[in-house]
Amino acid sequence: MILVTGGAGLLGTELITQLLTQGEKVRATFNNTPLLNFNSKNLQQFKCDILDVVKLEEVMQGVQQVYHCAAIISFNPKRKHEMFKINIEGTINVVNAALDAGVKKMVYVSSVAALGRIREDKPINETMNWTEETSNSSYGQSKYLAEMQVWRGIGEGLDAVIVNPVIILGSGQWNTGSSQIFQSVYNEFPWFTNGTTGFVDVADVAKSMIALMNSHISAERFIISAENKSYAELFNLIAKAFGKRPPHKKVTKTLAKIIWRLEAIKSYFTDKDPFITKETALTALTKANFDNSKFKKCFPDFTYTKIEDTIIKTCSILQKNRRIK
Repeated sequence: MILVTGGAGLLGTELITQLLTQGEKVRATFNNTPLLNFNSKNLQQFKCDILDVVKLEEVMQGVQQVYHCAAIISFNPKRKHEMFKINIEGTINVVNAALDAGVKKMVYVSSVAALGRIREDKPINETMNWTEETSNSSYGQSKYLAEMQVWRGIGEGLDAVIVNPVIILGSGQWNTGSSQIFQSVYNEFPWFTNGTTGFVDVADVAKSMIALMNSHISAERFIISAENKSYAELFNLIAKAFGKRPPHKKVTKTLAKIIWRLEAIKSYFTDKDPFITKETALTALTKANFDNSKFKKCFPDFTYTKIEDTIIKTCSILQKNRRIK
């Protein structure tokens, strides 16, 4: 039996799809939204908050492998306490339950934000960690501290591997996660930056996690990234796939300060997460280069999907699902 926490999310859904296709028996947890579009006798669904220690221990019984995907991704200062609670305390609970249940191996989904993304002088690799100087992201701090709990579990006898994906692209919910990037370009959001970061197809992240789970590798972390691209290049590719006008107004540091402040005011009155925050504005201006060579050395036959192909596929699915033109 394989347990996937956060099964209703973009990555969790893709991971479950691949595992079921391989004939595996999967037990998936969700918090608020049940898993949709699955009709398999090999899938069990459980409503389980990872802060609920008793329920989590029940779900963990009989499980041999755990993929811990459940987390909150937010750059909204209002959600910092909630995010730390889920990402850190929730991971403590998952690690403890896995140890108690005698789980054979766990793959934990962290983020490159835990490595410290504001590093323009050299490529970012797995030896690096979040610090005050290299990251302005509370999300990155929460994932770094959660990683420490996984390492603690490893020290107590749990076989585990950590993956640090870059920005994951896929056809998830229109109003959440990386799909908001596609939505903003579809709505012809005019602003772009020359900042760079890594991007990867959600299917490749799931595939890499399964490969690591089925390997003898333990007590390691891996950056999962297909390509480093500028935001401007990514936005142009999405606009082309949607047949929309690409962003045409370059964001400077001064403009970024104005935009995130306006978004903060808008968020205050609408009670919705701001699309751009102080953290994301600074990150979007940063030219980060992620080194994905460690994973490639361990899995030389693994090939990443080209980001251009991912965008074309994702835009097509989003148009079909959303019935947009």
